[in-house]
Amino acid sequence: MTLRVMIADDEPLARARMRRLLRDVEDVEIVAEAANGIDAAAIIRERRPDVVFLDIEMPGLDGFQVLGELDGKARPAIIFVTAYGQHAIRAFEAEALDYLLKPVNAARLQRALDRVRTQMDRSDVSDKLAAILRGLRGEQEPLERIAVRAKGKVTFVRAADVTYIEAAGNYARVHAGKESHLIRQTLSDLESRLDAKRFVRIHRSTIVAVDAIRELRPWFGGDAVVVLTDGTELTLSRTYRDRAAPRLGL
Repeated sequence: MTLRVMIADDEPLARARMRRLLRDVEDVEIVAEAANGIDAAAIIRERRPDVVFLDIEMPGLDGFQVLGELDGKARPAIIFVTAYGQHAIRAFEAEALDYLLKPVNAARLQRALDRVRTQMDRSDVSDKLAAILRGLRGEQEPLERIAVRAKGKVTFVRAADVTYIEAAGNYARVHAGKESHLIRQTLSDLESRLDAKRFVRIHRSTIVAVDAIRELRPWFGGDAVVVLTDGTELTLSRTYRDRAAPRLGL
């Protein structure tokens, strides 16, 4: 599987070095770069890379603020790249997958990418287990309401009102109209309980309501951009393309 990689660093020489190193790695595609934190956050939301090599000290927003700007949305694997070692503890508290000190060498970069692939393999195993559960629950009625627990009470969102759902670590963010709700369920668990005729998984981090899709646009590397009726743009990854294609009429 080809990893879609983004480089975010305000130093042109540092970006150039990372480009050279990554070009020698098999199954890696550089899909975007950013020279400041504001652009980095916007591009991550738009392009949905699998991995971001993220500098910590950047103009506009630093690396940690970039993560804060993602506001709980599905995050790529984050590998911090910095000249300073004192941020390491905070980086791992922010659930970064790795922490590289400049100047990065090829062997250390390869180990970081191996960690990314290991994490993604584990996600694939979770998806397969969820598929088995869906089979075992074949006679169970699809979920019609999603419970949202917040501020000491439980409210409900109708499944029919949901446009898409994003992974947020061990949580999921449910989008319904102009509202979004963070719930303590994994994306795989929700996928196994939602009506497979109305919802389809298009990315390891995204489930979308079929009726909410307005159009598809081809993108790089076999991916596609999914445009919803409200203008939201999501990514249909090539990993999920074959599975989703029949549901999308492709």
